[in-house]
Amino acid sequence: MTANPPAQTWPKAQAIASEVRRRILDREWRQGDRIPDEADLAVEFGAARATVNKALQVLADEGLLDRRRRAGTRVAVDPVRKATLTIPIVREQIESAGMAYSHRIFAHRPSPAPESVAGKLGIGPGMPMIHLRAVHYGDGIPFQYEDRWINPKAVPGMDRVDFRHVNANEWLVRNAPYSRAEVVFSAANADVRDARLLQTRRGQALLILHRATWNEGQPITTVRIACKPGHEISANSQP
Repeated sequence: MTANPPAQTWPKAQAIASEVRRRILDREWRQGDRIPDEADLAVEFGAARATVNKALQVLADEGLLDRRRRAGTRVAVDPVRKATLTIPIVREQIESAGMAYSHRIFAHRPSPAPESVAGKLGIGPGMPMIHLRAVHYGDGIPFQYEDRWINPKAVPGMDRVDFRHVNANEWLVRNAPYSRAEVVFSAANADVRDARLLQTRRGQALLILHRATWNEGQPITTVRIACKPGHEISANSQP
């Protein structure tokens, strides 16, 4: 965990970061260009080298700078804006829409990770996992169907959780903090299981979400979420 910078240095670091960001966005420093060394920038801005380092790290975290030891700092060739992902709690989504929430477990058993799941999580096939299938309902009508794999070693005490009464989505959000997540949206036609559990017809176009989370390199869960026809996604992220 990184300590917060002293109060007197942080405003200066923010000011330096703002100016460097401006130079990048105005293309004074172009993609791939090596920017001046920290020592030179410290002289230019009249700041301590540590303050310049903090400012450049802010921009590296934003994806605008590529910092490499012994190679200096360059403007990123493919700038990437990083965002903080907030995983929604399905119960709250349903209740905020004015519907009564309920959920039902259709499968819950220990199972070795198949190759498809192992590949997504970066683990060896056969790793002991918990396989869970459940449907979330609003006013008794299917809202989402999830096919989830959970690493039982990711969170102490998980073996004592009764997911028939506590839905896995909410329990994991509240008890399994993650440091990395991957989210993929796609469209697919409902297969036999999707159609049966979402109470729709086979072949119906569905919004599918695949999400996986890790903490300190250890997988927590991967889940395939099939949304009811007409489902809308509303997400907030913080850059």
